[in-house]
Amino acid sequence: MTQLQKSKPGRYTFLIADDHMVVRQGVAMVLKDLFFNAEIHQAGSIKETLKAVHEYKFDLLILDIHFPDSHSLNLIGELKELQPQLKILVFSAYDENLYALRYLNAGASGYLNKACSEDEMKQALQSMVVSGKYITQNIKDKILDSYISKKPLNPLEQLSDREIEVARLLIKGFGNMEISESLGIKKSTVSTFKNRIFEKLAINNLADLIDLFQLYQ
Repeated sequence: MTQLQKSKPGRYTFLIADDHMVVRQGVAMVLKDLFFNAEIHQAGSIKETLKAVHEYKFDLLILDIHFPDSHSLNLIGELKELQPQLKILVFSAYDENLYALRYLNAGASGYLNKACSEDEMKQALQSMVVSGKYITQNIKDKILDSYISKKPLNPLEQLSDREIEVARLLIKGFGNMEISESLGIKKSTVSTFKNRIFEKLAINNLADLIDLFQLYQ
């Protein structure tokens, strides 16, 4: 087994994994402002992320959700096998209401939306380094609500079998009339199912529906 390269004593080592160079550079600037003499590595793909974690021991990984080659959800388990103590902060433009709990359940220790302020970003990074975790009050409330109400972490489990059928056809690009003919139901019924699906999943458009199915199916 290859010996991981460690940083010098007293120096924190970070890996920023994001396919957008501007994002990586922006996060790097914040890290340098927060942590004196920080050692910062960057990865623009899942392949590069895995390679870096194979070679270096990191104090914190700042990880995007979407890369051109895949979502990073399944990557987390592999990264934790390589470095069990690795702290992972998911940093994404994706809605935390849809994605945070899923990624936390997969092994990440924090979730931060890219629309956050610089102050919130600094707070999240400091919290991850000091305590190893960071979540917003909104997600704390959702975790508590999920525990109390025993709602599933997978939102698709709220859908009936027929709603799942309709949702899958919508994702394939079928229109209401095509779904009506395919399932042998009225066009108005298809509209009712579509509205019910969007309401249950708390989404507003087809793109969000596609993202949810990619993530949870």
